[in-house]
Amino acid sequence: MSYPSRDEILASSNGWVASFLNFLPGLGSGYLYQRRWKPYFYTITASSAWFALGFFLNGDSEPSQSEQIIGISGLFFISIVTFIEANLAYKKASNKTKAEKEKIISSEKKGWFK
Repeated sequence: MSYPSRDEILASSNGWVASFLNFLPGLGSGYLYQRRWKPYFYTITASSAWFALGFFLNGDSEPSQSEQIIGISGLFFISIVTFIEANLAYKKASNKTKAEKEKIISSEKKGWFK
């Protein structure tokens, strides 16, 4: 019994679901769906660092409206980047597995004598 490769697992997921899960919460949930742990932890680290930076720079005062917009736009940027990256990784893995399957099919001998 052979186990599926990393590309086969990634290609078996839906690209739009992973992209949507990365975009909507903005915390890399699509990476969990794709079983990609390193990008997930990088996204969590970046989001946590963005929150911590806002918390420490703001101190005890209430954030102004412009500071709130900067904070939200930073999270929006993180979610856009992960959205695009998850979709590109899915397409790359999907194309790679299709090419490997076509290579296996074309390499089989055809004819009367195998």
